[in-house]
Amino acid sequence: MFGKILIANRGEIALRVLRACKELGIATVAVHSTADADAMHVKLADESVCIGPPAARDSYLNIPALLAACEITGAEAVHPGYGFLSENARFAEILIDHGVTFIGPKPEHIRIMGDKIEAKKTAKKLGIPCVPGSEGGVSTDEEAASVARDIGFPVLIKAAAGGGGRGMKVARSPEELSSALSTARSEARANFGDDAVYIERYLGTPRHIEIQVFGDGKGNAVHLGERDCSLQRRHQKVLEEAPSPVITPEQRAQIGETVAKAMRDMKYLGAGTIEFLYENGEFFFIEMNTRIQVEHPVTEAITGFDLIREQIRVAAGEALSFTQDDVVLKGHAIECRVNAENARTFRPSPGKLNYWHVPGGFGVRVDSAVYQGYSIPPFYDSMIGKLIIHGRDRNECLARLRRALDEFVVEGIETTLPLFRELVMNDDIKRGAYDIHWLEQFLADGEPGS
Repeated sequence: MFGKILIANRGEIALRVLRACKELGIATVAVHSTADADAMHVKLADESVCIGPPAARDSYLNIPALLAACEITGAEAVHPGYGFLSENARFAEILIDHGVTFIGPKPEHIRIMGDKIEAKKTAKKLGIPCVPGSEGGVSTDEEAASVARDIGFPVLIKAAAGGGGRGMKVARSPEELSSALSTARSEARANFGDDAVYIERYLGTPRHIEIQVFGDGKGNAVHLGERDCSLQRRHQKVLEEAPSPVITPEQRAQIGETVAKAMRDMKYLGAGTIEFLYENGEFFFIEMNTRIQVEHPVTEAITGFDLIREQIRVAAGEALSFTQDDVVLKGHAIECRVNAENARTFRPSPGKLNYWHVPGGFGVRVDSAVYQGYSIPPFYDSMIGKLIIHGRDRNECLARLRRALDEFVVEGIETTLPLFRELVMNDDIKRGAYDIHWLEQFLADGEPGS
């Protein structure tokens, strides 16, 4: 096992990793920008190193500074959390070249799954069902038109190197194709420095279902069920739950074994998530995230396994601490992403937290690194916490969530809590009757928190 781990991240995930390290008896190194000098993970770590000014490119994305921090402190491994450098294959290679363990997948797997076109090709080879579409990138209008004719309109044009909804356009007819293709390429070039795009069938009312997988890098891998992440705004997840209200045990076992076998064949190492669109009983692969997910706590709640602890264990060369037979889903869990944003406009709301009171009680968990009097900097993602609720079933989980939201008090900044208070009272949400377009339609029809 490692003696000392450097945490190459900030916010709640840095604190989450730090807590897992402490329980394992591992010394921790926090890195921080000048804007995060008063951050909770910095205060609680055994050592801390300032790695640069506020801008992420000069601090949390500064590979030489992170490497220097490892050398200064003698850290044996780096946990990247999510975001920042967590899916940067070159960063993983550089660490390995300098004798530091990257707590994550092998660099070649990060690289393959980071390219949407290669990821889809790999998924097909591994037997994972995919959305019908182009075999690779499309470079001309004629090629795009041919693919679109084969799979039928509407079609979705996506950036090969993209994510978060950028470089993604829908063409509902042949007349819209050329313009959508041009716009997607321009956005892809501007956001990712690569204008390669590919085409898929556009699914009308799918749900976003993802399967949590874990591998030991030696050919052993398991799945830990699914999460339903369909409540999204601009392709950004807002609320996640597990298990999905619409997936049967038979479907779960079938798609779970499909992806677990694929991970065994890859000799995948660590945590990963296979993301699907699900419609009319069919799963269609969209991407794989080769890191821990923001929403991993709902899986922890229904399985009882500490996924961060497991990441550290397998990175240190230990075997998985559980088998597929050990994975038994118990109850229901929901996570709300609490952002420092206006609940109607989603405009960021950085500033000082004058009052911060989190809910408690049975089945309630809050993952956050903020505290009363803390000033939320304007330089990073606006998520300031995650409210995770667990109940014996979905109805109990929703009732507990309503109670917890009533107890959650934040003053000094705006948050998305008013949105969640409206969602838990909505009949569609109570029934679990929603798809990936539902939330944006809800927001368009009526403003939450008004």
